Amino acid sequence: MSSVIDGAVERLAAKLPNGFDGTARFDIEGEGSIFVDENGVRAGNDDADVVLSADEDTFRDMLSGNLNPTTAFMGGRLRIDGNMGLAMKLGAALS
Repeated sequence: MSSVIDGAVERLAAKLPNGFDGTARFDIEGEGSIFVDENGVRAGNDDADVVLSADEDTFRDMLSGNLNPTTAFMGGRLRIDGNMGLAMKLGAALS
């Protein structure tokens, strides 16, 4: 597992201390995937209700609060596949 994934898991876990109502996967291009569900945050490539894909810089900016997830999506930096309602809920938790 990459240090990028390890760091992202740690930051996401801090933002979602009680897990997430649904299943979501973050695919970070060239690094790997992070899975989020009611049990918390972990590295993993499980099937999910919503998949958010972007490059490392975009995820780093979203997790640090420097980039709003909605802005990233509207600007084409973040791709979303699956349940858009869950994506919006997750985006609100990241902001």
